[in-house]
Amino acid sequence: MRVLAAMSGGVDSAVAAARLVDAGHDVTGVHLALSKNPLTYRSGARGCCSLEDSHDARRAADVLGIPFYVWDLSDRFDADVVTDFVDEYAAGRTPNPCLRCNEKIKFAAVLERGTALGFDAVATGHYARTRQVDGRVQLLRSREERKDQSYVLGVLNQAQLRRSIFPLGPDTSKAEVREEAAARGLYLARKPDSHDICFIPSGDTAGFLAGRLGEQAGAIVDDRGELVGTHAGAHRFTVGQRHGLHLSVPAADGRPRYVLEVSTVTNTVTVGPKELLAVSSLSGIRPTWTEVPVDGPWRGLAQWRAHSEPMPATIAASADGVQVDLDQPAHGIAPGQAVVYYDGDRVVGSATIARAAA
Repeated sequence: MRVLAAMSGGVDSAVAAARLVDAGHDVTGVHLALSKNPLTYRSGARGCCSLEDSHDARRAADVLGIPFYVWDLSDRFDADVVTDFVDEYAAGRTPNPCLRCNEKIKFAAVLERGTALGFDAVATGHYARTRQVDGRVQLLRSREERKDQSYVLGVLNQAQLRRSIFPLGPDTSKAEVREEAAARGLYLARKPDSHDICFIPSGDTAGFLAGRLGEQAGAIVDDRGELVGTHAGAHRFTVGQRHGLHLSVPAADGRPRYVLEVSTVTNTVTVGPKELLAVSSLSGIRPTWTEVPVDGPWRGLAQWRAHSEPMPATIAASADGVQVDLDQPAHGIAPGQAVVYYDGDRVVGSATIARAAA
């Protein structure tokens, strides 16, 4: 099988490509140039897609003896991921750019181009599993719970899953991947994992957004509507945020306060005690399904962050989207986040949270 191995310059994707070579596939490595002005070097574990990363990917391909190319997808990445990210914050929502990148870039743009060039599948270093059942491909959690990345793959559809390979999914720990990389002579065995948002390597999301959206002074009010502080732009905040509020009026009971609501229409941020963050009902729009849409209510698990604890819920699809009713209240769920729903370890689909209510 001809396989296009997406190589980020990290240890996971390099070992994934190596395993495909061992399995006898015809493998070609490709590094995605996603930044219009890439940094020369990474800053430790922050960001990715630097020139250093592309060189690391090329050296890994040389060790494996496979062809290697760099594809410039920076224009599409800027339109489909970065602009979407900024637009969502401008609307007072909290997006997940990794899901959008997987949906629009890694398993759409790359798969489209790879298929046109005669490749049978795309492989990545994600920690997730697939299996064939009754003619369909199911997406499953990795058995390495701490590294499971099925959440950020929850936007994939059946057509994409049929042409996707995750060589690290079955029974692989991060320590084993690093040991394997060292044994294969891949010097990036000790390279730190990338964290944060890849196109904000500084980690300063508020500063990045200010550069794109500007600054506009506004009010921070408590849950009774009383002024307790000011801010430089409502788009700097997300529901559940505690730090960086710089409130001028402390709470009467001395307890910390959290962001309860962000209104970019009125440029107002509302804060209050943690208990007011509790929600039990989520309304999702733009639902996706890994296999086929599920009609009617069913019992499953809901997860709204990459590493949040999945919670039992009743999930129901309708013409308007998806309704998720949690068995127990959860805290800090923000509009714009993705809710991914599971049947045990199997990913069923995802939706964008439009509303979270008690």
